This record gives sequence, C-alpha cells and structure tokens, in this order.
Amino acid sequence: MDRRKFLHQTAAAAAVLTSIGGLTLPSFTNKKKHITILHTNDTHSRVEPFETSHHRYANQGGVARRATLVERIRKENTNTLLLDAGDIFQGTPYFNYFGGELEFKLMSMLKYDVATIGNHDFDNSIEGLYKQLPNANFDFVSANYDFKNTVLDTHVKPYKIIMKDGIKIGVFGLGIQLEALVDPKMYKETKYIDPLEIAQDMSRILKEDEECDLVICLSHLGYFYKKDPTKISDLNLAKNTKNIDLIIGGHTHTFLPKPTIVRNSADKNMLVNQVGAYGVNLGRVDFYFDENNEKFSEGTTILV
Repeated sequence: MDRRKFLHQTAAAAAVLTSIGGLTLPSFTNKKKHITILHTNDTHSRVEPFETSHHRYANQGGVARRATLVERIRKENTNTLLLDAGDIFQGTPYFNYFGGELEFKLMSMLKYDVATIGNHDFDNSIEGLYKQLPNANFDFVSANYDFKNTVLDTHVKPYKIIMKDGIKIGVFGLGIQLEALVDPKMYKETKYIDPLEIAQDMSRILKEDEECDLVICLSHLGYFYKKDPTKISDLNLAKNTKNIDLIIGGHTHTFLPKPTIVRNSADKNMLVNQVGAYGVNLGRVDFYFDENNEKFSEGTTILV
C-alpha cells in the first residue's frame, strides 16, 4: 500500500512543524500530549476499490483498506479521532439498493466519531437519511441547518465535545446551501442559516464558553470558488473567523497534498484541509500540546 506524507513548513524553515496561533517552535522541545485527527470527505458510497481499468483511481480506495490504515494509526496513538465532512451517500449500487444502511454500518465498524451532512446525503430524502440513523454509531453535527420542523429535529446537534487525554476538542458542522443543489422535496423544511455568522458564534462558544483546547469545523461548503471568489467557502470562512484551529472540508472534491495554512481574522495561523473524494485518500492532522496546552501541528495525506 502506497503512502504519501506531506508535512507543513514553518515560515522560518523547512521544518515538519507548523505553529498555530503564533506559537514558536522552541516551546515544544518537550512534547506532552498528541492528538491525531483522521478524516474523509465525499466518499459517495464507494465501498470497494476502483476497478483496475479505472482511468484515474485504478485499484485505489476501498473501506477495507481504510479500516486497516485507521486501525494501524490508532495503535500508534490511542488519542485519535475519525471524522467525515459529508456526502457519504450517492449513486453506487450499494446506495441504490440499501439506501445508506451499508455506509453507516461500515463507518460504525470503523468507529467514526463525528460526521456532518452534505447535499448528497439528502439523495434518498430527509426521511431516508433519518431512517438510516439507527445504523450510525456516531454523531452528526450541523450548526447552520435548522431541522426544527423536520424528522431530523434533535437528532443532529450543532456541535460535539470530545475529551482525549485531558484535551477538550470541540467539533461543529456547516452545510452548503441546498437550494438549486437539491430538490426541495428531498430536504423539506430544512432551513439554511448563514454559515459565516454561525461559525463565528460556534467557535466563540466552543473556545470561550466551553473552554475547548482544539476547535474543528467539519465543512461541506467547498474549498474555494475561483469563478466566484466572494462566495462562502472554507478559505473565506477561515479568513473571516477566529478560534477555529482546523477546517476539514468537502463538496468541491479538492485534493490538498498538505493542509493550507490561513491567517484568520485575528492574524493567527489555522489549517484548512480536504482530501479529494471517493475514499481514495485519508487525511491526517496531528496536534501536539505542551504543558500549557499550547499547540502545533503536522499535516499528512495518505493514499489508500
């Protein structure tokens, strides 16, 4: 199995360490705690590897291979989270026949911790998504979809807090505007709320009120839109918010060989990552914390 590893560089030198929040490297000569974030996006019901004849992804991907990688990394570091940025469903015979049951059961077997909702997760309607929730032994988060008048009310939370080795991690979700992407009959009374405003609120709540050491946004907004650069996207979200340490993105199927370092509204470094689509790659970002819970990170992309 091939593996490609790409590590961040600091502005000072071609090192494997990326400072977050302006932290300097000497602070980490004695690393104390290590949190690993593994992530996928836009897997689109791809259960098996691509065919050997596929023009782009020949013999790549597959849930079994991903499971092997995840298991190995968890053995290396028990303080590992596995996250997904949406579009779990779409279009393969597995989804067409089982309606998402298999995808959720497999993700549960891999012990995913949290996922957000993408536009294609409504492909079998909001009722179809709701029907499969009992097969998901992990939580869904979405802060800017108001499900109050739908079957998903109370089943999708705005955020989730997870403790790992004394590190408090807050994860919240953001979804793309469904209008013009999804038939209204499929999402019913779901209301879309401005993600920038919500992200500002969520990150403040998680950082200040909940006192999280690490704040992660699972975003299905898309990485960036060259033809419409002012459209809300992960890069624009990163630049116009503070308190978010990592945005894990989806929707645009953007493959990043390493996470993008962005200066946020407080002029501090944060990370944006996305790993293509179809389960071909597994994203990895490692955060290290010193005795004061100050942090730095390494970013990695693994070819499945």
